[in-house]
Amino acid sequence: MTITTVPTRTMAAARAKSRCSPLAASVELRSLGKHFGRRRHGTDALADVSATFAAGTIASVVGPSGSGKSTLLQCAAGLDRPTSGTVRLGGTDLAGLSRRRLAVLRRRRVGFVFQSLNLVPTLSVAENIALPLRLDRRHVDKDAVRRLADRVGIAGELRHLPSRLSGGQQQRVAIARALITDPEVIFADEPTAALDPHNSDIVIELLRQAAKEFGRTVVVVTHEPRVAARTDRALVLDRGRLVDMIDAPTSTDLEFLFCSLEELSQ
Repeated sequence: MTITTVPTRTMAAARAKSRCSPLAASVELRSLGKHFGRRRHGTDALADVSATFAAGTIASVVGPSGSGKSTLLQCAAGLDRPTSGTVRLGGTDLAGLSRRRLAVLRRRRVGFVFQSLNLVPTLSVAENIALPLRLDRRHVDKDAVRRLADRVGIAGELRHLPSRLSGGQQQRVAIARALITDPEVIFADEPTAALDPHNSDIVIELLRQAAKEFGRTVVVVTHEPRVAARTDRALVLDRGRLVDMIDAPTSTDLEFLFCSLEELSQ
């Protein structure tokens, strides 16, 4: 399938800017830790995790169930506060932000794509895409919404409710909604988990385009080796710790690694 790419004006400007500057660290995690429960008797969901995600790249976070993948994403995205360590987004230390300023940062500089989609069932596709702009009291450019919908392949569905769409189409709406604010970073938590291989390929290719064509930083949590193999780097977590980082991962490498980690956890 050929995916049409019709960038919005803001995206085109961002792409031109990214061509003129080297890849910079967009998200930095330093000695990140997240502890649940009492200090001595609780659980470390993350322990001393350090990683850097560069602009214009797509990375995956992989590992067995319960390894801390989603916790890492939530802390990196400012949805949860780490117990220790630091998170910097474009040089901004999230720990130094109040709840209000952190909420503004998430609305304006971060895009989210979730497995559960979180589409509003009573709003049309066009309204769902534009929702982050309305929540931030920003002007909604209807032409930009249409161009973005065309780019992700749902231009003919703008007036429909999400319930009229297939799962793959709904996930494309979620991606368009994540892109509409022209964010620096896109975090995707298991974005292909409920999709068949064909739609899974389309979704990961759209996320790759966001990184490669428009200079975004994309971080994808996934349990699927074939999805992680489409990313530039795979961060491997096990029991809350970063145990490996694999550049240009392959499905074969990741499948072997997953099997090894699952055997060790038994």
